Amino acid sequence: MTEPRCAAISADLEEPQAGTAATAAAWICLEQPGPWGRDALTQSRLDPALGAELARRAAETGVRVLLIRRPGRHADTHHDAPRRVYLAATTPGRPRLEQADVADPAALLDLDFAALAAGHPTGLGTPVAGPLLLVCANSRRDVCCALRGRPLAEALAAARPDAVWECTHTGGHRFAPTGVLLPTGYTYGRLDTDFAGRLLEDAARGHVVTDRCRGRSAHAPRGQVAEFAVRELTGEHRDVLTVHGDTVHHADGSAWHVTVAERDLPAARPASCGAPPTPATGLVATAVRRLVPVG
Repeated sequence: MTEPRCAAISADLEEPQAGTAATAAAWICLEQPGPWGRDALTQSRLDPALGAELARRAAETGVRVLLIRRPGRHADTHHDAPRRVYLAATTPGRPRLEQADVADPAALLDLDFAALAAGHPTGLGTPVAGPLLLVCANSRRDVCCALRGRPLAEALAAARPDAVWECTHTGGHRFAPTGVLLPTGYTYGRLDTDFAGRLLEDAARGHVVTDRCRGRSAHAPRGQVAEFAVRELTGEHRDVLTVHGDTVHHADGSAWHVTVAERDLPAARPASCGAPPTPATGLVATAVRRLVPVG
C-alpha cells in the first residue's frame, strides 16, 4: 500500500498556510533547461561553481535565486541558446519586475544584488508589465512538487506561455502545488488551474488575493500573518500595506498593532515526502488593534 504524500496529509489536516512563505527581498530567476538535482544551483547543467557563487551572494543580501524552465518536456535542447532571466524586487507598494536574455549565465555576477534587494533598477533588464507565476516542480527536492506542480504549470502555460514557468524549490512542498507570484512575492499553495488563472488576472489589475496565500516574501513569517489579519479586517486588496515588526501601516497613514501567536497543530505531519511525522505549529493572529495617530 502506497503511503500518502506529504501534500495530501497536510491538506487532510487543514494545516494553515499563512506565515509559511520563504523570506526574500528580491528574486533572481535564471532559465536552466534540463534536469535539476536536490540542490539545483549546484546539481543541474548550470556550472556548479557559478551556482555556488550565486547562492553565496544571495544569502548575503536577502535575495532568493531560482532556476526556471518552460513547462513541458525537460530535454536540454537549448543549452547554448540565450537564457531568460527575471529580476524581481518585492518592495511593498513599489514592486518591480525586469527581464533580460543573457548569452552566458555568468553575466549575473555583474549584478548588484544589494541594489536589487533595495528595489533599485539593475540596468540589466527591461521592465515587465504583467505578473509572473513560478510553479515549483523540483521533483528531486520533493516528489509532490513534480506530481502536482508540473501538470498545473503545463496547463496554465498552454494559455499563458510567457507568464508561467516551472521553478526550483521555494519551500513548503507539503502545500503543493505551490507558486510564487512576481513581482510582489506573494506565495500560494494548494493551487489548481482555475484558481491560478484567476490569480494571474487579479494580479494584473493590482488586486492582492489572500485566499490560499502563504505570505509575502518581503515579510518575516509573523509579519505575513499580521498583514493578512489587517486585510481581513479592512477588506483592503491593494498593494498599500507595509509591515514593521508587529505593526501594519497603510499608505493613508492608518496603522494596526497585530498580536501573532504560535499554536500547536492538532496532529503530527511530515514536512516533506519521506520525512517522519513530527509535531508542528502554525502562526495565527489573535488580536488586531487600530493605532491612534499621534498629534
